[in-house]
Amino acid sequence: MITKNLFLQGIYPFKGAGLEKPAPIHSELSHYVPDGVINQTLYFRGGNSSSELVTVVLVRNGVPMRYFPIGAKSDVHVPLRVVEDIEGGSVIELHLAAPEGIEGSVVVDLGMVEH
Repeated sequence: MITKNLFLQGIYPFKGAGLEKPAPIHSELSHYVPDGVINQTLYFRGGNSSSELVTVVLVRNGVPMRYFPIGAKSDVHVPLRVVEDIEGGSVIELHLAAPEGIEGSVVVDLGMVEH
């Protein structure tokens, strides 16, 4: 079985629209899982430069799948190995929810494998 490692990662500025209003962080943080392929998330690592709690949301086909809260000026590492399979034809994205008006940068690193 051939496997392919994938990463949605980078450092991105943000301005919060409210904790109840997650929005895409950046278009680079979107991945289409090809038909006939299974995607598995392995881990999420994140950092937050702002003075408030923010939440990174893993979204599948427009529906929130996992929430990763990151404390003020803090970081998080969440192992996800074999949590669940993401079927081919799905779109996965990283969104961010932050208190309204809060600005900062978020560091994200979502590690995945496809087979």
